[in-house]
Amino acid sequence: MSSRERDDVTGLRLLGGGSLPSVTDGPRASLLEAFPNRYPHRPYVISITFPEFTSLCPVTGQPDFGTISVEYIPDEWCVESKSFKLYMFAFRNHQSFMESITNTILEDLVTVLAPAWCRVKGLFVPRGGTRIHVFAEESKALPAPREAAVRALVAAWRTEGDPHRP
Repeated sequence: MSSRERDDVTGLRLLGGGSLPSVTDGPRASLLEAFPNRYPHRPYVISITFPEFTSLCPVTGQPDFGTISVEYIPDEWCVESKSFKLYMFAFRNHQSFMESITNTILEDLVTVLAPAWCRVKGLFVPRGGTRIHVFAEESKALPAPREAAVRALVAAWRTEGDPHRP
């Protein structure tokens, strides 16, 4: 079976669909779309980096810039990349602290994907001489053998495969 034959796109609305949802209402989990993970038996890491992240400071209204990096081990679902991009765009006029943004992204991904493990890193550009990096992660309770495999992969990813190690 070819990889194309394994891909189920029947539930996706955005990819090649024509009209896009409004992102002016701000970020929300409903902007994210997911497709079935065809390899749930094998723990593997998906890493997505959005280097053009912008939002607004809730106090001054000044822009904040940064890179958002998402790493996750899918369980049943994977995030569709176009919907992720639109979700990131929804933060552009959204006023929130960097800590809240990073944790909101994690919560929305966990809501939509229910991944085995997920970490979101907000690597924000210095403002006022201060660099802020925010890391938030969550793990899902899994049956013992699968949980051990996921933990081993996360440990290996942190020491070998993660280019943004804290």
